Amino acid sequence: LEGIRVHSDPNLLVGFDKSDDASVYKVSDELALVQTVDFFPPIADDPYTFGAIAATNALSDVFAMGGKPLVALNMLAFPSKLGTSEARRIIEGGARIVAEAGAVVGGGHTIDDDEPKYGLAVYGMVPIDGIVENDGARVGDAVFYTKRIGSGIMGSARKAGLIDDAGMRPVIDSMMELNKGASEAMLAADVHAATDVTGFGFAGHLHEMLLSSRCACSLDFSALPLFDGVEGLSARMCRPGRSFDIEDWARTFVPQGTCPDDVYETRMGVLCDPQTSGGLLVSIDPAKTELFASEHERRCGRAPFLVGHIVDGKPGTILLA
Repeated sequence: LEGIRVHSDPNLLVGFDKSDDASVYKVSDELALVQTVDFFPPIADDPYTFGAIAATNALSDVFAMGGKPLVALNMLAFPSKLGTSEARRIIEGGARIVAEAGAVVGGGHTIDDDEPKYGLAVYGMVPIDGIVENDGARVGDAVFYTKRIGSGIMGSARKAGLIDDAGMRPVIDSMMELNKGASEAMLAADVHAATDVTGFGFAGHLHEMLLSSRCACSLDFSALPLFDGVEGLSARMCRPGRSFDIEDWARTFVPQGTCPDDVYETRMGVLCDPQTSGGLLVSIDPAKTELFASEHERRCGRAPFLVGHIVDGKPGTILLA
């Protein structure tokens, strides 16, 4: 939409001019509407699993903004020549996740297309004083991540036959896990800034948060929660094709420093791995880190991962510690 003239409205509190997760529109002095849309081609062979992952991914943007999803609309492209049974399974998988999120499916739209695609348009609500954006990180904040990293690399490895279905199972389970509990935990800890990690990789989404917040981050790479084998696969250049474009972009804000060339290249592969239905990346007041960790463990069954701290520096810069 950059460069396209669109109608302006003061009630649009968060729009496309910000690198945030969803649009937010004020409907009263107390409440705002959160809207998002996301869909993609199959990333799992099983139709039900594909539907569940796509729905989880779409709902994540509302949770990242501190909102509560209310209504979801299906968007499905599917080849009619294949009949309706598999299309139905995709929608069933999505419907289960929508119900788990506490929302309802209100309908949707379907088109005939040679390549299946599925996702949701999601509508939710958020209190005006509870909107969580990605521009509130403060120097001294602790940076947490709530899921494991490497779904893109692991998917590439499965396609190449380097891992089997059992090795891929933790990734599938993670992609089907809603960010609802993590969102509730960050709100309980008065989060300063948050975003979910998806197609631009961990580095890309952290960069957007840092750029919007006008600060930098000291990132402890060894503390990053990776799926088993991800670092080794990255070293072998087993990566999604899109990750290389992200790496070229990220080199401008992830300096190599004293990191050896081979180590830096491997780490960039991990940091720039595009994620599907990733976790929440949050910036928390250091006085609230224990509260956030305990609330997250209570709701999600595990502690979040402390991966770095917000520091003063060139806005958007990620310093590998």
